[in-house]
Amino acid sequence: MRVTRLVRVGDVPLGGGNPVAVQSMTSTYTADVGATVSQIRELQGAGCEIVRVAVPDRKSARAIRAIKREVSIPIVADIHYDPELALLSLEAGVDKLRLNPGNIGDEGKIREIALRAAERGIPIRVGVNAGSLPPRFLKDGEVTPEGMVEAALWEVSLLERVGFRDIVISLKAHDVSLTVEANELISREGDWPLHLGITEPGPELEGIVKSSIGIGILLHRGIGDTIRVSLPGNPVREVEVAWEILRALGLRERGPRFVVCPTCGRTGIDIPGIAAEVKRRLSHLREPIKIAIMGCPVNGLGEVMRADYGILGGKGYGTIYAHGEIVLPKVPESELADRLVELILSHQSCLS
Repeated sequence: MRVTRLVRVGDVPLGGGNPVAVQSMTSTYTADVGATVSQIRELQGAGCEIVRVAVPDRKSARAIRAIKREVSIPIVADIHYDPELALLSLEAGVDKLRLNPGNIGDEGKIREIALRAAERGIPIRVGVNAGSLPPRFLKDGEVTPEGMVEAALWEVSLLERVGFRDIVISLKAHDVSLTVEANELISREGDWPLHLGITEPGPELEGIVKSSIGIGILLHRGIGDTIRVSLPGNPVREVEVAWEILRALGLRERGPRFVVCPTCGRTGIDIPGIAAEVKRRLSHLREPIKIAIMGCPVNGLGEVMRADYGILGGKGYGTIYAHGEIVLPKVPESELADRLVELILSHQSCLS
């Protein structure tokens, strides 16, 4: 695991050996305080730990103060083009700034932002995107991993020259290989915490696959301290996918984790339907539990025996297990989801 310096975003620690933090970004107009607060609360309920808001104008920057009064999650101001918006966001009490070296090139302003942020103890993310890389960092007109790293290090050097050290770096592209290579290169250059993501990865299925591969490769190699899965639509989905990536790699646990039979000709019950219903009805749980829903004894017996709870299917019925023991034998298929959910909820209430 790559050892990085500790940077605090509000009360959330990044780097320093802390767990990988989950981020997302609101899709509301930030100056619409009510809509933005509502979405932030929904994101936090889904497991988001840091949320970024777009700051396209002064009204949005000033709205951060009102937003922070209504939520407890750290707020990051996403700044492009206009460095004055960063200064206004700092005055409004933001917890972190994101600056893009691709469209804020005024060295004097960057140093001013760093000094103001240092006074308030506010970190800065240097966020490089392939789509907005300045021409001077292109190689024969093309975006390369080396060029992305150079762009990041250019802005980092401006911040560090004035003694600013609370820096997080991100290098993102829609191309998985480009993103992975750029992050591997920057990880050898210093101990800054890295924010991982694949930007503009495509519609939901494409976006989930590309994000999972790119983020997953880097995390598996010990690179990355916080992640954001970028998807179009409701940003809650980003948080759900982020947690699945972390759980698949054994890095974080939150709520039920499912082992579900892919089904074949031996299956005698509606495994997909039962699994979907159980997952829907247990989505509010936060305790990490493992649930196996299996269609036949080939792999099913071993999986339900190793899970906290499970269903082992037969022909039109299933047997319900808890912690390796049979609890309810031969439950009719139509009752399996109800009985399993009832069992889990009754056990959880006893533990709380």
